[in-house]
Amino acid sequence: MTNTSKAAVLFELDRPLKIVDLIIPNLKPGQVLVDIEYSGVCHTQLNEVRGLKGEDRFLPHTLGHEGSGVVLEIGKGVEKVKPGDHVVLSWLKGCGADIPATTYMSNGEEINSGAISSFMQKAVISENRLTAIPKEMPLKLAALLGCAVPTGAGVVFNTAKLEVNQTIAIFGAGGIGMSALLAASSVGAAKIIVVDIVENKLLKAMELGATHVINASLVNPLSEIRRLTNMQGVDVSMECTGKVSVMNDAYEAARGGGGICIIAGNPPRGEMMSVNPFSLIGGKKLVGTWGGESNIDLDIPRYINMFLSGELALQNMGTSEYSLEEVNDALNDLESGSIVRAILRMKKIEG
Repeated sequence: MTNTSKAAVLFELDRPLKIVDLIIPNLKPGQVLVDIEYSGVCHTQLNEVRGLKGEDRFLPHTLGHEGSGVVLEIGKGVEKVKPGDHVVLSWLKGCGADIPATTYMSNGEEINSGAISSFMQKAVISENRLTAIPKEMPLKLAALLGCAVPTGAGVVFNTAKLEVNQTIAIFGAGGIGMSALLAASSVGAAKIIVVDIVENKLLKAMELGATHVINASLVNPLSEIRRLTNMQGVDVSMECTGKVSVMNDAYEAARGGGGICIIAGNPPRGEMMSVNPFSLIGGKKLVGTWGGESNIDLDIPRYINMFLSGELALQNMGTSEYSLEEVNDALNDLESGSIVRAILRMKKIEG
């Protein structure tokens, strides 16, 4: 078995990632070596690369916090997975050993890595960031179960506890927003309103079950939401863009007297949103979310069962596939807003 792995590494903030060869260290107790097949690309990584999260004390370091693959080797004491298991990698913690970091070497230089990294062909992962999955679950789609789906669907099921015949507005038709849309459709929401500024993403949202879409570059989304809800606002408003101006709109879109606005997007560090405190006194709720309040040991199997039974059409989300070597293209396309979700393919296509 080779003891090296190609990886996309961040050496300098707001500079392109470099593809380098890493020497894989011996496993510590509680660690697992995974042959990674696919990795999702999230706005959190984009913000990290662009330097929008502030000072980075760990440069150079690996990246990626959602993925899928096959277990190659387990460290001492690992009981959750075994070699040959198909697994989802997630930044969310489940049961098992929590090993916060590892270090690789590349040309004599130390490369830092956290409990999970997925922008690499093989990776050392903490046991508690892994969930074993059935082999009938396609690994490309399984990569979405590490962040996009548990966050988006988790907001609907766990945070908002959306009920049949309630109304929801989703601001941002990316991976998290589309996952929330699929979940809201499965619940039987009366109105599912999706807001974005990219027309092809809005068309995809209609295919996935949105009852209404709003192009915020053409019309005022708040005026449209009020029109669609008889001036009441929605029961649940969800923000997935990471833009503070959109967060303010999402808060205003939630109805007074019990509506809830949930902030799921990651803004640049230091930016602030503003709210009218009288609406809070009147019963409107503003809450954050930590990965959709998901328990990966319970929720990932739940979402797989929903997919396999046809209740959660992950195959229709409209992901865009890139090779590991195209990681910077994936980040640029994600930043432009032109794609729903980028997926990195670790293996070269034969032929």
